[in-house]
Amino acid sequence: MAKIGKIELGDFPLLLAPMEDVSDPPFRAVCKANGADLMYTEFISSEGLIRDAAKSVQKLDIFEYERPIGIQLFGSDIETMRACSEIATRANPDLIDINYGCPVKNVACRGAGAALLQDIPKMVQMTEAVVKATHLPVTVKTRLGWDDNTKNIMEVAERLQDIGIQALTVHGRTRVQMYKGEADWTLIGRIKENPRVTIPIFGNGDIDSPEKALEYRNRYGVDGIMIGRASIGYPWIFNEIKHFLKTGGHLPIPTIADRVDVCRQHLDFSIRWKGERVGTFEMRRHYTNYFKGLENFKPYRQRLVTADTYDELQGILAEVADFYAVESV
Repeated sequence: MAKIGKIELGDFPLLLAPMEDVSDPPFRAVCKANGADLMYTEFISSEGLIRDAAKSVQKLDIFEYERPIGIQLFGSDIETMRACSEIATRANPDLIDINYGCPVKNVACRGAGAALLQDIPKMVQMTEAVVKATHLPVTVKTRLGWDDNTKNIMEVAERLQDIGIQALTVHGRTRVQMYKGEADWTLIGRIKENPRVTIPIFGNGDIDSPEKALEYRNRYGVDGIMIGRASIGYPWIFNEIKHFLKTGGHLPIPTIADRVDVCRQHLDFSIRWKGERVGTFEMRRHYTNYFKGLENFKPYRQRLVTADTYDELQGILAEVADFYAVESV
């Protein structure tokens, strides 16, 4: 049984990765409905939260059905991270997560995210400040190291556990790799073999099928898996993995009707949460993913990403359902 503090997550939990511009409440809703065991908000800038920036504050929105849910924070200043941890705690999540893994330039080059992998003493100080600032469990998401010469994740795991974090998620790439190449889980497995490390260790990177989830669970002994890009437009992956781990069999692949139905649920929530104008606009990034692999979908996609109203979108989605239902007969 994997546990973070008092939060029980089951025997082999599947976590939804915090992804910027993706892991908002509408997306989390469809992932939760399809088997995600633990989810996180998009990462939230500590500077933005301290300044009461609207975008950062909105990311604090969480809903009861999402639990357990973590708020993920990032920043480069220790005092700012401490203060924003107090603000995030008042939003009443189940845990606080610190992002030491984001590789993108406008985060890492400002000394936040994966940049802290170049300054482990500062990472430890910052983490300790957050742990002391909240009564909630604190977890960390990070990478193997900054580059191939500084894969210091074993030291990071031990030192962060020693100052009080209650789980660690490791993405099997360095910062320099960004998202290129294949994720290397070897060091993640070695953390699990380290008798000094007793907190749950979750692996992240390249899990895109039930078979790979089983293989990596067995090979590396992790306590659970975090899934990111493979869930975009395909929230069914959580239940598919759970079913495969339990039975060795596959669930039926989602039908066109299933795809349209979940896309509609996502759209409905997006509009309820953000209003029709913003909600319809921000859904545009998801249509290609929901209908990936469909032949002759391009004309429908063009219409979906230019439609401005909820009714127009619903009409196009109805056409998609009808057209591909006929095609599959």
